[in-house]
Amino acid sequence: MSTGRLKVAVSWAKEQTGLMLIRDATPADWPTIWPFLQKIVAAGDTFTYSPELSEEEAEAAWMVRAPGRVVVAEAASGGVVGTANMYANRAGPGAHIASASYMVDPDHQGRGGGRALVSDSLRWARARGFRGMQFNAVAETNSYAIRLYESLGFTIIGTTPGGFRHPAEGDVGLHVMFCPL
Repeated sequence: MSTGRLKVAVSWAKEQTGLMLIRDATPADWPTIWPFLQKIVAAGDTFTYSPELSEEEAEAAWMVRAPGRVVVAEAASGGVVGTANMYANRAGPGAHIASASYMVDPDHQGRGGGRALVSDSLRWARARGFRGMQFNAVAETNSYAIRLYESLGFTIIGTTPGGFRHPAEGDVGLHVMFCPL
């Protein structure tokens, strides 16, 4: 699909309430992403970003450039309900393993947005010849994400004890998860 000079890749995923569009993000999407990204980061219970992350810092960290990719998930009813970014996990000899991060607006969780985003990132990584996908920092208290990742083929390959400072649970483990492609 092409919109003017900007090529936009899209895919459709089944959502509990209908179809969900996964499409490449554009700079115009940032004002829609920022409010829920800020809410998630400020909670401090799932991401290793500083809860005081500024909007400028967040945009620079989240909106990765090519050859990486940033997407948004749009509900059938309209509106962005989640986002993902994906990229090579490391440079050089580690560049054959992908990584990704996902954020679903808390007001839209449990409706298939996370599954659609993770599935899309796995398709993206396979199509680009990555040999696996690795998540470097999954808080062990993030049980919904862990179950989702495991249902899509990821396994916990290691845990840093006390590697994540959860605001309510204290120091908890930080998992490394991997899915061979």
